[in-house]
Amino acid sequence: MPAADTVLTGARVRTLDPARPEARAVAVTDGLITAVGDESDVRDWRGPGTEVLDLGGATLTPGLTDAHSHPVWGIEMATGTDLSAVRDLDQLRAALRTAERGPGGWVAGFGLDHNAFGGRAVDRALIEEALAGAPAFLRLYDGHSALASGAALHAARITGPRAFAQRSEIVCDPEGRPTGHLVEHAAMALVGALVPKPTSVERRARLVGLLGDMAATGLTGAHVMDLGDGDVPALLATVEYEGDLPLRLRLAPWCMPGADADELAELIGLQRLAGRHWQVRGVKFFMDGTVEGGTAWLEHADCHGQGTDAFWPDPAAYSEAVRVLDAAGVPTATHAIGDAAVRHVLDTVAALGGRAGTRARHRIEHIETVPDDQLKRFAALGVAASMQPPHAAYTRADRTDAWSKRLGEERAARAWRCRDLRDAGAVLALGSDWPIAHHDARQVLATARSPLGAAAAGRALTGLMALEGMTSRAALAAGEEGVAGRIAPGCRADLTAFALDPVTAAPDELAEAPVRLTVSGGRITHRAGESA
Repeated sequence: MPAADTVLTGARVRTLDPARPEARAVAVTDGLITAVGDESDVRDWRGPGTEVLDLGGATLTPGLTDAHSHPVWGIEMATGTDLSAVRDLDQLRAALRTAERGPGGWVAGFGLDHNAFGGRAVDRALIEEALAGAPAFLRLYDGHSALASGAALHAARITGPRAFAQRSEIVCDPEGRPTGHLVEHAAMALVGALVPKPTSVERRARLVGLLGDMAATGLTGAHVMDLGDGDVPALLATVEYEGDLPLRLRLAPWCMPGADADELAELIGLQRLAGRHWQVRGVKFFMDGTVEGGTAWLEHADCHGQGTDAFWPDPAAYSEAVRVLDAAGVPTATHAIGDAAVRHVLDTVAALGGRAGTRARHRIEHIETVPDDQLKRFAALGVAASMQPPHAAYTRADRTDAWSKRLGEERAARAWRCRDLRDAGAVLALGSDWPIAHHDARQVLATARSPLGAAAAGRALTGLMALEGMTSRAALAAGEEGVAGRIAPGCRADLTAFALDPVTAAPDELAEAPVRLTVSGGRITHRAGESA
């Protein structure tokens, strides 16, 4: 074997490779793992130009992948005042009084918890005094709803309800006056389009900085569940012209209700786009919205009588779009939170002929509540379960939160069934859904190993299961079997070195464990004490 570019030694290596579960040293050449062995093998791998890194007793694992993230779109979403720490209306008003005013006097905010309203309806009347007439657009934490002030509604010429081709609503009072609560993408876009955006230079700088911060938590890649407004490939190409992306990105453009044959053909054509460390691969669908917003598609209405409609007005049209993409070999990822949404996606894949009949791996995102009779279908149909344990932070074990109250006791009791899906044989991939939750990969791993919010009585994942969810199982969900997710010869050199063993360390220790080294495709993207 030729001399390695880099040799990592002095570590406990958790390979996740059944052929050799543990090792002490790894050789990397041209972005690939070329050898896995013991410290005595190092002398045979090194040459005059080999960099030998002694990890000083760290635990080396396959590189972590966030299986659901929005690093580009999120730069716009996470603009303005961070409202994630707001717990009640008094704190919200105080934050808005001192919030920075952007161009045109706009106030932008993000991360606002539904629970801050204390059970009251989301209404601009609750915040108008604090804004003193300023136009404001405040995204709620779920990314599927927002609160707009009266001045913002006026700027968008919104004076009453409107009809949309997809599940969306301008919430109005009994007299038909908009309350400022905008539910789902089409309604939010009416005001969101007016909010001042970062410049192209600012976007590039923020993206590179964000991805560097992600790499510092051990991330080597991310499954990006959007393609922004279509200019993202150009943005990524510019970043790679100027340097390198700290993470490998796999992007899935959206397919929205009403998509015709030409639009599906365009989505298929986008699969050709790629750079050195990014590629378009897959298509993202929405089968429903969120529980708190009343748009999760449920088999029985929530406590407000909402939740019985799909995001696609004609669910059969969604199924046909998936069939067309599947026939072209394009994988799909479908946002499905409610039990009816999850069932419909599984039925759609079943109609393709199951695992043997599909030409692309399909996956479901979020899966916040699912009944017992659907658990085993994931494995039987080859549908990956992509879940985000940090979302559970917005629910409470006593079920007094907005999410739990809407669903009721029975459905809240089957929340975030990560362990049940894993035990039923599903490929369970884990992620953060940044900016909905923090991107820190260590927090994802730690949260997955703890009872989750409203499902506090449920069983947590083991340390090994959680690690697999961001490594080997994330690779399976992306159709990268044998390419990534393991430390084995021939696999891509994606590697993460922890000061602690992420499998055996206590969750609270893991959440803050130092990351000594991150390697993405053979490139060192983070080294403790240095900037990549």
